[in-house]
Amino acid sequence: MRNSDAFTWSMESDPRLRSTVVSVIMLDRSPDWDSVRERFDVLSRTMPMFRQCVVQSPPPTPPRWEFDRDFDLDYHMRRTAIAGSGTIDDVLEMARLAQMQDFDRARALWETTLVEGLQDGGAAVICKFHHALTDGVGGVQIAMTLFDLSAEHFQVEALPPIPEASKSSPLSSYRDAVRYNASLFGSALVGAAKLAPRLVYDGVRQPVTTARSAVAQAASVYRTIRPLNRTGSELAKERSLIRRLGVHEVPRLQLREAAHRAGGALNDAFVAGVAGGLRRYHEKHGVSVGDLHLSMPISLRTENDGMGGNRITLMRFDVPVGQADPALRIKGIHERASAVRDERSLPYTQAIAGLLNLMPRWYIGSVLRHVDFVASDVPGVPIPVFLGGASVRGQYAFGPTIGASVNVTLLSYCDTCAIGINVDTAAIPDYQVFHDALVAGFDEVLALAD
Repeated sequence: MRNSDAFTWSMESDPRLRSTVVSVIMLDRSPDWDSVRERFDVLSRTMPMFRQCVVQSPPPTPPRWEFDRDFDLDYHMRRTAIAGSGTIDDVLEMARLAQMQDFDRARALWETTLVEGLQDGGAAVICKFHHALTDGVGGVQIAMTLFDLSAEHFQVEALPPIPEASKSSPLSSYRDAVRYNASLFGSALVGAAKLAPRLVYDGVRQPVTTARSAVAQAASVYRTIRPLNRTGSELAKERSLIRRLGVHEVPRLQLREAAHRAGGALNDAFVAGVAGGLRRYHEKHGVSVGDLHLSMPISLRTENDGMGGNRITLMRFDVPVGQADPALRIKGIHERASAVRDERSLPYTQAIAGLLNLMPRWYIGSVLRHVDFVASDVPGVPIPVFLGGASVRGQYAFGPTIGASVNVTLLSYCDTCAIGINVDTAAIPDYQVFHDALVAGFDEVLALAD
């Protein structure tokens, strides 16, 4: 496992920090189940992690991926009828239960459920996966291998071969650990050998500049891993294992136009809408609010990275939630987010994650549990697509709260920004009040485009 994935995996010793992601795909009718199953079968044969489980390694070596010898595709793919009246709220209730349930850790870390019998003749697909398997952008890449560009289904000519599981012995994990640690030590020596002469040279030629650079680098790393002693909110402080899911939609072009008029990007307007909702929610309860702590995933994915995989880092910074003017709020968020994206620590994400993996679990909790909210913007599929012959009406993503009071995830589809809301009910017990405040927060941002 990469250090960042191992961090995501190990922090779940506290169940409130689970990294389960749920996505809901809304369809105009029931898809051809055999076709959908075939696509997932191909996916599991071409992307190894979809047939692998996580196995612990001797510390301090990170856990490793191993092929599940008992892999059963039909365990991971289910089919059921909707309960209740068949509305989207009934689908979200099923997604909520899936989001709260942990994985069987002896199996691959994903599940897919087709839900049929919606009141308008439609259907839904609930996809559940662990964040160590892939991030949001990787998930969209995977989805594009499952979707078709027309209602006509194109048969797979020949299934790829099933990956063969390597034989392991009781001593293999220790051999792998020794090999990993030796490689890590060797890389550190080579890096030090390359860096040391340069540091000496710069220290002699420009001692003041070199010292300042070293201090700035250390300060950047500290900002990344510093613990938070308390939440920014005096209202939403409690944390639990109970979640509530909801959705909202906003026009992508209008949100982008509002961002541009305030001197920001679409992501800045999105975060400003969430911040506006949080401000209004606090005002409803008569609680003043200033800056709140935000965790925002930043993609580190490059063109050379393969499909899927987890290529993000979580950066924390404070957002001016108390700013009532939406234009000034967008501007302030843009300035702070830009500073975070320029952090010196970003190239060392894996090394920092490796350091955190050696920290006590209580320290990891202190880094995450006092974050106020998580906001994630994922560019989705830009054109209409189909799944098993059924037209995709929309798609929502519900990211994990990982210790925050709420995670709000924007997943675009064509010209719509579909917003998935995942609330910790101990922090926000009156979900409908919060939802109404969030809608009003986005409305005041969208009004900038009028």
